[in-house]
Amino acid sequence: MRKFLDFLYLVAGGIAALCVLAICVLMIGQSVLREFGFRTGAVNDIVAWLCAAAAFLAMSHAFKHGDFVRVTLLIEKLNPKDRQRTELFSLGIAALAVGYLAWWATLFTYESWEFKDMAGGLLAIPMWIPQLSFLIGAWLFFIAVIDEFIIVLKGKRPTYVVAVEQRHAQGDFSSDV
Repeated sequence: MRKFLDFLYLVAGGIAALCVLAICVLMIGQSVLREFGFRTGAVNDIVAWLCAAAAFLAMSHAFKHGDFVRVTLLIEKLNPKDRQRTELFSLGIAALAVGYLAWWATLFTYESWEFKDMAGGLLAIPMWIPQLSFLIGAWLFFIAVIDEFIIVLKGKRPTYVVAVEQRHAQGDFSSDV
């Protein structure tokens, strides 16, 4: 199961990176095409959807690799038992919040599908299609938070803490800037 989950987070992060690349290509392409007199209005819709997809699909990968903003001033000073309790409390709150987000993302996407909601921009497609990235990203993030909760509950150190410590040991402090 561990390998499958890590692969899932990696794939989501890879797809998010491809979304960012596609945004770059589309924006440059749009700029060049405008110079030659081509209309490119629908590109704005696609770029907006890709921005959302990149953000939500990257969440689980970024979380597991310690790339989320965390305030560790207090927790680093705690003894191991209190630190574990604090991590569990924080992850429990995060699980509730992200679970709530995933639930409403599901309902929101389902309602768009049920009511046949169409995009209002130049590119008229069913809204549930671009909303799927929101739905999938929210659920993957929820799974990642539960995954970390279980890891800490078993008495192990959180993956995101280990990842940051490994980067620091290699002299990489770029994510701390």
